[in-house]
Amino acid sequence: MNSLELYALNKSYGPLPAVEAVTLSVPAGSRTAIVGPSGSGKTTLLRMIAGFEFPDSGRIMLDGESMAGGGRIVPAHRRRIGYVPQDGALFPHLTVAGNIGFGLDGAAASRRPRVEELMDMVQLDIRMGDRWPHELSGGQQQRVALARALAQRPRLMLLDEPFSALDTGLRAAMRKAVAQLMTRAGITSILVTHDQAEALSFADQLAVMRGGRLAQAGAPLDVYRYPCDEDIARFLGDAVVLPARIGQGWAECELGRVPVGDTTASGDARILLRPEQIRLAQMPEQAPAASCRGVVTDSDFGGHDCILTVRLAGATQRSLTVRSPSPDAPGVGRPVSLAVAGTAHVLRG
Repeated sequence: MNSLELYALNKSYGPLPAVEAVTLSVPAGSRTAIVGPSGSGKTTLLRMIAGFEFPDSGRIMLDGESMAGGGRIVPAHRRRIGYVPQDGALFPHLTVAGNIGFGLDGAAASRRPRVEELMDMVQLDIRMGDRWPHELSGGQQQRVALARALAQRPRLMLLDEPFSALDTGLRAAMRKAVAQLMTRAGITSILVTHDQAEALSFADQLAVMRGGRLAQAGAPLDVYRYPCDEDIARFLGDAVVLPARIGQGWAECELGRVPVGDTTASGDARILLRPEQIRLAQMPEQAPAASCRGVVTDSDFGGHDCILTVRLAGATQRSLTVRSPSPDAPGVGRPVSLAVAGTAHVLRG
């Protein structure tokens, strides 16, 4: 069963379309990430789901009930959708407990058990209930915002770039904690982000927006490995795109003979490899010719690995981006041989 169904959604601001013909299914209990560059329509789409904006046409269905479309509009406060904005948007005049319990019925004393339950759920010490928002760290503020959104037992949780203001280490930890929390609670969730790595690690389903349209949707690994086109390939990470001649399940290219996943493809095409698929081996200066050789021209140290630029030997002198574990990374100026692990993806369009 799908928790959320979007059918042919359209939204324009004046003459400018923000969202065009977006159709997407979100399975119950799943985590979906909507990713795209600024202006791609992802935040407008999220706001329509939340009920903050209304589509010009199309339909939004939540658990089989129409939220928008067909002459029916359900206001935001009746949709039972949790929403966590980028900055948390905590009420500065309320304590942590006051923020979390803001939408709960009853007096403060009667709300306290539920507030403490929610604080425990998001891993906040209950002794922090009397603190003010300005006394909290960025990560703690986001946990309070999440607890407040969970207080109404939402059917769907919307996360609008909630980790962007956090430092790198805390961001990764919070992302993992929120993903685990959503799974344990069985809450369907949608994360909007411009961070490709964040989207890939958080989601069961990845939806890529471009120019107001849904360019591709699917399992994160599938979209990363088998993008519809070169633009999506490059948006989701470093990409090695090479011209090739395809036939009988193989590509003849500057890296030699490489197997391709699409055994039906033939003729001239472009193939995609990810940098981690290219394996390097250092070579002595006077080594005999290898099937594919190059020289390291640049190295970008990133801790556990290095991003190397390798200039291929041959007529084109093409430069490739290659990812190598730091302990094994050859230095700048070193000759290397190159080999490909796995299959290449044949790009369409």
